[in-house]
Amino acid sequence: MNYVCQQCKEPLQLDASLVDLSPSQYDIIAASLPPAPSARVRYMSEAEQLAHLPSSPASKAAWQHGKQKDGAGASPPLSLRAQGKQPQRNYIVPNESFVLLQDSVIRSIPSALPPNASPFASPRSVPIKGAPPSSKPSHTELDQPNPTPISHHLRSTMRLFNLLTTRTDIDHPLCAECTQILLSSLQRQLDETKKERDGYIAFEKEVKKEKERESQDISKDEAERKIEKLKIEERAAIEQLRLAEREREQLDEELGVLELEEKALEEEEAEFWRSHNEHQLTSTNQAALLASLRAAYAADYATYEKLERTNVYNDAFCIGHDGVFGTINGLRLGRVPGVPVEWPEINAAWGQTLLLLYTIARKLDFTFDNYRLVPMGSFSRIERTVGDKAAYELYGSGDLHFGRLLHNRRFDFAMVAFLECLKQLMDYVKSQDPGVEFPHQITKDKIGEASVKLQFSQEEAWTRGLRHVLLALKIILKWTTNGGNG
Repeated sequence: MNYVCQQCKEPLQLDASLVDLSPSQYDIIAASLPPAPSARVRYMSEAEQLAHLPSSPASKAAWQHGKQKDGAGASPPLSLRAQGKQPQRNYIVPNESFVLLQDSVIRSIPSALPPNASPFASPRSVPIKGAPPSSKPSHTELDQPNPTPISHHLRSTMRLFNLLTTRTDIDHPLCAECTQILLSSLQRQLDETKKERDGYIAFEKEVKKEKERESQDISKDEAERKIEKLKIEERAAIEQLRLAEREREQLDEELGVLELEEKALEEEEAEFWRSHNEHQLTSTNQAALLASLRAAYAADYATYEKLERTNVYNDAFCIGHDGVFGTINGLRLGRVPGVPVEWPEINAAWGQTLLLLYTIARKLDFTFDNYRLVPMGSFSRIERTVGDKAAYELYGSGDLHFGRLLHNRRFDFAMVAFLECLKQLMDYVKSQDPGVEFPHQITKDKIGEASVKLQFSQEEAWTRGLRHVLLALKIILKWTTNGGNG
């Protein structure tokens, strides 16, 4: 058995709850539906409706008089919306409704069922005989012996659809989509009806208020007083409005002035930020330059301290020893048996020794008494500044001829003069710094117990005396370079 939607004509599949519907369920559905319209319902004219209203005769007469005046002129045609709101005058009597059956439906009716109970027809395919269908079985059902379960379910379903169709304005069955559309339409109609009802209620309230105002029966003098009062309030309100307008104009002028000031301040702020950025860049550059200068100063100062700690005198005059010999810049000063030292090396050593004494005296700004030093390398000499102003050569030779013997004698005088100049410088250093101690004292031609004269002396004693000379010079050089002289 196939059912079709009565709106879109699409095939339907019934819900399982409608397959086996009991009589009690059928009665509950029938009781929840609105009553069927009676066959005796007829259309009532406006006069009859007016007669049934609970109103006074005077109101009814006034309404009829106004209705006659309105009817005298040609009324304009109503819109579709207004026509839809007009009362329906032509009611369809249930026993006058019918549905034409299609040929395909008629041919599909089984022979076992009566023609008026075909399950393939729509709910309106069975003519309605006045009264609504009830839960009691019809005459055809009683006449048919032993109905099958399927035919019983079909008849129950058809009876339910016939009941829904006769009690409502909608043909049944309907599909889910058509039902949703129908519910939306009914909801829209319900909303419009509520709005119309609210309008009527508001109008009724206005009418009641108007009647209350009329019932108060305000006198003419009172009304004039109220009018005068309202006029005074109106003039006061107009004056306040004018004052507000003038105040608004003043505020607009002040706003214009403030906007100009704001613009000027914005320009000034922009100029300030430009100047600030320029100063910031200048400050950054100066800070970078200052950092660079400080780094250069730190590097130069470190170099300066390194150079200040550097003793050029120690590098220029390196005094040491080599066995029993005292050395200056690697040159041995002296002679001993078994270790022959060439005279050119001894003369060069004496030249470095005289140059050291001369350099220290210049640094200390010291002037020797009676002598003047003339450093000339291996041929240095010492000159007397008083008396015969003789010059003594501070270099010797190993020759034994008579002229060389006289020269060696002058060499001894030169070494004694050198020792005298060294004694003067030692005394000066002690006078400047009493804490300086010399291990060997100078007495005439001797320093300590060794004589510096080569003639008539042993070479070991002469070499020891020259070593003491270099030691004294080293002490004076250390004191001079360490800043002991202030």
